[in-house]
Amino acid sequence: MSERVLNVLFLCTGNSARSILGEAILNHRSKGRFRAHSAGSHPKGEVNSFALDLLRELKMPTKGLRSKSWDEFAVAGAPRMDFIFTVCDQAAGETCPAWPGQPVSAHWGLPDPAAVEGSVVERRLAFHQAFAGLEARIRIFIDLPFRTLDLATLQAKLDMIGRPALSPESHAADRSRIASPAFSS
Repeated sequence: MSERVLNVLFLCTGNSARSILGEAILNHRSKGRFRAHSAGSHPKGEVNSFALDLLRELKMPTKGLRSKSWDEFAVAGAPRMDFIFTVCDQAAGETCPAWPGQPVSAHWGLPDPAAVEGSVVERRLAFHQAFAGLEARIRIFIDLPFRTLDLATLQAKLDMIGRPALSPESHAADRSRIASPAFSS
């Protein structure tokens, strides 16, 4: 008997870059255990071309990715969310949307690569950095022993994953420490 697929919603303000990357990474890396979605409180209406270019470069599916309002997930008939991750960077003054209901939520803030000005190389680098930060967090999330965690421990682990100190370079050490059943806060 297979487990139920868990729904995850990545929220951001514009839903054009970070939340889109989160959706694509989780859907690609989770091997069907999770179904990721993304949305924004004030969606831009289109996915950032640098995000799409990066995903294509990394051979990740882009079909179905679109900038949409988080209101789509607050109506009758919408998928029931198990997890909500806000990825907007509070330091940039963005307003992170609040989510009503019972999903477990955490803030995994990252700088907005779409806000980077400069050369094409500098802008691509910003998207690569955002991707790397999200991928490191998502890999740790996927490896959590969900069946053995009580709600308080799960929340503590999700909060720990979102801490800024978590970087791609420290991914392996953080991954084993956070995924450990002994970790509780």
